[in-house]
Amino acid sequence: EVQLVESGGGLVQAGGSLRLSCAASGFTFDDIAIVWFRQAPGKEREGVSCISCGDGTTHYTDPVKGRFTISSDNAKNTVYLEMNHLKPEDTAVYYCATVPVCSGPYYYGMDHWGKGTLVTVSS
Repeated sequence: EVQLVESGGGLVQAGGSLRLSCAASGFTFDDIAIVWFRQAPGKEREGVSCISCGDGTTHYTDPVKGRFTISSDNAKNTVYLEMNHLKPEDTAVYYCATVPVCSGPYYYGMDHWGKGTLVTVSS
């Protein structure tokens, strides 16, 4: 059984930081890639970042470059998204998902994803 569980969201003031976690189970973690994507009310889904769990390759969407960092702990089957210098426009529900490859911050080809965790950034 494949399962992904996101956690770590919450309310933070602009300029603050949060670390999101994606706990995975039910598959060979280091054989695939993980993508973070987000969706705000009334807006389209947006890919944020991805990581190849096998070789560590990472990509980021332009609005978060220099502020967010994705990483993985394969021994714990967990991927993290460290978010610094948060802005109100980062407010969204954040999801993690499995994808075949990490060639860019894209969510196309998702096979599994979790229920998401809400990030709210106040002014």
